[in-house]
Amino acid sequence: MNKGLRVVGAGIGRTGTHSLKLALEQLLDAPCYHMLEVFGRPDDIPVWHRAVEGDMPDWNAFLSDYRAAVDWPAGAFWREISAVNPDAVILLSSRSSADAWWKSANDTIFNIADVAIDTMGPAGAAQRDMAIDMLVKRFTPNWRDEAEAKRAYEAHNADVRASVPADKLIDWKPGDGWAPICDKLGIAVPAEPFPHVNTTDEFRAMVGMEPRR
Repeated sequence: MNKGLRVVGAGIGRTGTHSLKLALEQLLDAPCYHMLEVFGRPDDIPVWHRAVEGDMPDWNAFLSDYRAAVDWPAGAFWREISAVNPDAVILLSSRSSADAWWKSANDTIFNIADVAIDTMGPAGAAQRDMAIDMLVKRFTPNWRDEAEAKRAYEAHNADVRASVPADKLIDWKPGDGWAPICDKLGIAVPAEPFPHVNTTDEFRAMVGMEPRR
């Protein structure tokens, strides 16, 4: 039986979401949906394309293998997913500033559009096209413009903070570690350090991009 999600991530990519995926999987002892999951679930790509066009899936059936979801694509639909998981907490991950977020995003996910298909392969290219479609329609059409992307990032975060009751919101930044998450979930803080993965250089190496100079 599907138990539903306990955590619905609302943060934009490059806000520590891969680290959060690992942390939540440890805390909940169950998988956490993240963009990385799509690599192993290519049949999810058309589902997300349809969702962008307004044809939503049965979210709890679609995410039945998971107890948490962070990062896009799921984060772009945090409102719809949380509506069918009313007991879940909303985890808004953000960076210390819009400038810090832009630098990380522009060095990684926003440059993936320029990676050659022969480097990514057809499956990677399909996932990239899905991500771009979602950026255009659920974030801002001008996502490659620094000022517009920062404006959209700040507007998104402000909307989440204004929309979610304080008792359901985890407003988290990289560096906050386990405590805010464990407090809301009623779970003891692990003894292990909070995971820290997917730095800019690690991301670029993973997708076949040149190292930063």
